[in-house]
Parts: sequence; C-alpha cells; structure tokens
Amino acid sequence: MPVAIITGASKGLGRALGAALAERGWDLVLDARTAGVLEETAVALAAYGTRVEALAGDVTDAGHRADLVAAARKLGGLDLLVNNASALGAEPLVRLEGLSLDGLRRALDVNVVAALGLIQEALPLLRAAPAGTVVDISSDAAAEAYETWGGYGASKAALDQLSAVLAAEEPGLRVWAVDPGDMGTDLYAAAVPEDEDPRPTPTSVVPAFLRLLDRRPVSGRYAAPALLEVR
Repeated sequence: MPVAIITGASKGLGRALGAALAERGWDLVLDARTAGVLEETAVALAAYGTRVEALAGDVTDAGHRADLVAAARKLGGLDLLVNNASALGAEPLVRLEGLSLDGLRRALDVNVVAALGLIQEALPLLRAAPAGTVVDISSDAAAEAYETWGGYGASKAALDQLSAVLAAEEPGLRVWAVDPGDMGTDLYAAAVPEDEDPRPTPTSVVPAFLRLLDRRPVSGRYAAPALLEVR
C-alpha cells in the first residue's frame, strides 16, 4: 500500500485529506501538536482498514521530523509528503506595522524552514518510491496582497519558491504547491475571528488533491478551485 505523511493532520484540510487517502487504502503517518485530537483522528481514519501512525509533536523539532520519516519507513516507505502544518504569525492577523518579529519568525519557521527540514529528511524515501510526491500547502495570500496577511503570505510565497526550486532539482519527483482556496478552518477563524461569512469545508476541496494524484501533472503551483473546474 502507498504511504503518506501528512502534517497538521488532526483537523481541517489535513484530516480531510487523510480520510480520503485512507478510503483509497493508503497507510498514513499523521502529525499534529495536540495529542488528544490527533489520536481521535487516527482512530477514525484507521476504521477504513488502513494502518495509521499518529505522532504528536512540533514540526519545527528536528527529532520529531526524523520520527515521522522513521514511522513511514516502518510502514514500507514514503510515496507522498504533505506539508500542511501552518502558523499565522499572529492571531488574529495584524497589519505589518504591528506584526511582532517573533511572530514572523514563527510563521517562517513552521511554514518554510520546518517544511524544508521534513523534505530533506524524507528525500531518500521519496526518491526510492515509484511516484514520489511532495505537496506543499500554499495560499492565495502568497500571490495577492491582502491587508493583515503580510507575514503569513510572505511565508507561503517563500514556500512556493522552495517548491519550485525543489521541482527543478528533483525532476524524478512531483512537487506541487497547492492553494486550497478559502476554507472554513480553525486557522482561518483564528486569523479573522470577526468574519462570520460561511466558507467552504476542507472536504469540499479534497477532490482537487485527488485529481492531482490521479493525473500527476507536471510539478508546479496549482489552485484547487481551478482544478475542480477541469473536466
């Protein structure tokens, strides 16, 4: 069975994507910081009949990243790495004039540095896989200028560039930076708590990711809404 590592997998998009892969028979290594919620997710996804390893921890911890890859190795290898764990840098978001530099460093550390660290740890297994794939979760804030989204957007723009360079350096892999579009997640609620407009559920964008996995287009940056429009 193929094996995937998904970070930030206890809720939101990470859990929704994990459920879709489990339903397809994938074995999973799941990461999140909150052990209790992660364990509940692992139990729910294991009900599909797949093997699920749940490791609570912080992706900025090199030892934790090594443990995630070691868990994948024990399951037989690694076919897919999803860098989904994200930090906003400020909750709620603030204008750049008020963004603490420590907050910006946290966003960069989680969204960029830790993502690269996990990729580096996982590369030997990904190269050995028949169809090794990296999915880096981006954002429209990486490409558009929205007030208060500067720190988070800058970190996601850096992740986009990292993904593009990785694709050039690793032509044997598929590397996709994917903008999932608006979603109703805890992350968005923390970013803009006063926004009460309903947002699409994470489950509604998962078919875009499955389409990428099924069709395996060239490495690059993709937007989930556009993928869902393709017939």
